[in-house]
Amino acid sequence: MKGLNNTRFILLQPSSLPTTKPSAASPPPSPIISSHHRLWLLLFLSLFTLASLLTLLSTASNHSQSLSFSPTLATEATRLPSHIFDTLLHYAALVNSSTHMPEPDMLAIAAVLRRRAPCNMLVFGLGAESPLWRALNHGGRTVFLDENSYYAEYMEGQHPGLETYDVSYTTQVRDLHDLLASARESRNSDCRPVQNLLFSECRLALNDLPNQLYDVNWDVILVDGPRGYSPKSPGRMAAIFTASVLARSAKRDGTTDVMVHDYDREVERMCSEEFLCLENFREETGTPYLAHYVINGGNAARRDTFCSNVKTGEEVEVEVVCAHLKLKV
Repeated sequence: MKGLNNTRFILLQPSSLPTTKPSAASPPPSPIISSHHRLWLLLFLSLFTLASLLTLLSTASNHSQSLSFSPTLATEATRLPSHIFDTLLHYAALVNSSTHMPEPDMLAIAAVLRRRAPCNMLVFGLGAESPLWRALNHGGRTVFLDENSYYAEYMEGQHPGLETYDVSYTTQVRDLHDLLASARESRNSDCRPVQNLLFSECRLALNDLPNQLYDVNWDVILVDGPRGYSPKSPGRMAAIFTASVLARSAKRDGTTDVMVHDYDREVERMCSEEFLCLENFREETGTPYLAHYVINGGNAARRDTFCSNVKTGEEVEVEVVCAHLKLKV
């Protein structure tokens, strides 16, 4: 134990970390200060919630406006440049296929789009030209209706962003004359030219489309479907009638360009003359397979009848009898 007698112990206490005893006189934290902090926190959370709500409403509003395009808001900035428009047409015309529309017909439709786009365009029928119509209507809204839900789904997959809806047709080409006679009998009621098709009982009215489509002011309507090459095909009677009513029932003053493809066939020609009317016919298409009509809407639309040369009741009765006789044969 000898060595321990000379050992010294040195205790080091850092002066840079002084310790102070709490003063007994120091008051506890003020409850007023804590309450003040809570008020600021509550105010911040309220402002954050309000900003988030306004952002959500603004996004929903923009989405709603995109579903209902207004041509009055379109500017030259949204219109497809002419050189791109011409280039798309050029390469589309180079495609040589039996499934494609003849070049004169395609150019005639493009001429209308060049004048009206960007616009609201409704197309009955999907086909090889569908992506072209959508591209030429750059900045507008292009909607396609097709009888084949599987083909509509396929086209949406091949061309993302393509707006398509499937539609059910209850008509057949062989019923053409009977359907026309029935529409004439009901032209002052169920088959009148201006009406809400959503609630229509006319045999030619398409009343099962998405509700939003009935409220759109269509600027261009192209009837290129459904099938109409055989007696049991749906035919385009309902499509042409519906196109005529949609054009006339527009909630804005102006005109709708309605084009009917395969105009050389009986159904297309007779229904166009019946519901689109020769007085609205335009002859500048340059092709016998495409008919172009310009229909007045809004306050200028005729509400009593489709055409000025209305047939008499006796003529309608004769056509009904002939239609029934033809069906029996």
